Amino acid sequence: MAHLLTLGWTGEVARAPDRRHLGAAGAIAAAVLIVAQAAAGVFEQAQIDGGAESAKSSGASGSPSIALGRETVIGAFTGAPYNYPSPAHVTNPLTEGATDFTIDKVDWYTAPFKSPIYYGARVAQWFSGGGFGTGLDFIHSKAIAPLDDEAGFKGTIDGKELPARARIRDIVSKLEFSHGHNMLLLNGFVRLPGIGARISPYAGLGGGVLLPHTEFELANSGHPRTYEYNYAGPAGQALLGVEIRLAKISFFVEYKFTYADYNAPLSEVDGSWLPLDLFRQAQRWLAGNPPPGGHIATEVVSHQVVGGLAVRIAPAR
Repeated sequence: MAHLLTLGWTGEVARAPDRRHLGAAGAIAAAVLIVAQAAAGVFEQAQIDGGAESAKSSGASGSPSIALGRETVIGAFTGAPYNYPSPAHVTNPLTEGATDFTIDKVDWYTAPFKSPIYYGARVAQWFSGGGFGTGLDFIHSKAIAPLDDEAGFKGTIDGKELPARARIRDIVSKLEFSHGHNMLLLNGFVRLPGIGARISPYAGLGGGVLLPHTEFELANSGHPRTYEYNYAGPAGQALLGVEIRLAKISFFVEYKFTYADYNAPLSEVDGSWLPLDLFRQAQRWLAGNPPPGGHIATEVVSHQVVGGLAVRIAPAR
């Protein structure tokens, strides 16, 4: 009976070696090397700036150009995330037979230095006194299912019972958010006690929306793939960082903890670019048209270590 249930889906397969943790360690090590290399250049520049600025400085607080205060910050960063494994649940009430199944669990990997790479951008505003600020982060990460891994399955596709265990690719031939696992987050920032005028620790907390590029296709089912950007749910982050302030630019290193609650629509269409895809999704929602492929729900929880550069624009003092 068990053999009949697996017929047409998969045969018995050996589990591939788990290289996920090795890959994550390698990605984080590469990020540390990038950060260290950039830091060396920053500290060298800081020595040059220090000599030039010392003539303008009037006291231990440092020169006006690097003192904390009201300023606008525009920055970019890169780094390495680690995604926790999580179940993925697919439901579609529109199919002739019931489609309602869970993959338990998916070891989401990130490949942050393979195209499309991990990157982020920030626009922030620090208020008078420099102790508090707010800003927007856009984070382009990835969450990719290892299709050659075995996982547990429970439920049905088009009314057909799934095997208890199978290679992911034998049931789902595409499952990733790789262009990417995008988060747009509104943050609040607070500065912590620093070391002189140049080294300024800070913390932040933010929330916003998930705007992933959902890539999903069932194997052996005849359903079209979903390959488009969409709004998929809420997201949030907590962060802790250190800023190294030069005359007009800053180098920063951050630890981020991010949470993304996915309920991504499966439109079964190929999209184009993010604004158009979101417009089409809004049109379908306003017209009351449910996605023909149903939804995929999961949680992507991540540790992220990033480093970046920012330009500071301060009003005349």
